[in-house]
Amino acid sequence: MSIDCSILIPAHNEVGYIEACLEALLASDVTGAQVEVIVMANGCTDATVDTAQGYEARFTTKGWPLTVLDIAQGGKMSALNAGDATARHAARIYVDADVIVSPLLVAQLAEILETDVPRYASGGPVVTVAQSAFTRIYARFWESLPFCTHGVPGFGVFAVNGAGRARWGAFPDIISDDTFVRLSFAPSERVRVPATYRWPMIEGASRLIKVRRRQDIGVAEVKALYPALWANHDQLSEDVLPMWQRALRDPIGFSAFAFVGIAVRLPHSRQERWARGR
Repeated sequence: MSIDCSILIPAHNEVGYIEACLEALLASDVTGAQVEVIVMANGCTDATVDTAQGYEARFTTKGWPLTVLDIAQGGKMSALNAGDATARHAARIYVDADVIVSPLLVAQLAEILETDVPRYASGGPVVTVAQSAFTRIYARFWESLPFCTHGVPGFGVFAVNGAGRARWGAFPDIISDDTFVRLSFAPSERVRVPATYRWPMIEGASRLIKVRRRQDIGVAEVKALYPALWANHDQLSEDVLPMWQRALRDPIGFSAFAFVGIAVRLPHSRQERWARGR
């Protein structure tokens, strides 16, 4: 038995991405639970709204009501808050519009959320790269970081039950929603289910640097504004290989990773706080 849940998808100009996201949800295998899907299209200037609405009949046939919110103002946090205000179920699964869930992920998350104690859950991320050779090399090393290999990273997909969602009110106006939510739970309250999801890494060195800089700013912002949450940061496990050993195993990947890390710290425009990967 799984708990009833709402799947919330913030979407800003996601044509070319949201189709695969919704197709994967339609292919999800869930029994014993009511599920609804909410797409929060915010500030879209492309056909995201029409594209998402085109899936309403197929989701109705599946028994999962699909609601598409057409929000004039752009902004992920305000979109998340609009989705939360619309959601009918206490358990929430937040999915980025460019993520592709595996068929069993929703069911496994819903099963974990069926408890009265606060719970956070996610699946195993599979990083995908379509074109950029540099990004493939970078991603290969990045996937070896303890953040990815241990714990419950939750980027792209995270889920909370009703008791967990009660940990905060509205989403604050910050960059890193996934960091804020993950650190709202102690490591013992976070569960990584076996099912996976596909998460696309930014293509190209220059865009990767911009987005990595934005991510770093977002993490630092959470640490500065919510210092109490930082106590929930994952500690390094004893079985984690030291950085130098991972660098010896993959010197080319480490070089790409180090290059981006150095570039991120160079002087930059303050506007890059809001850099978008595509």
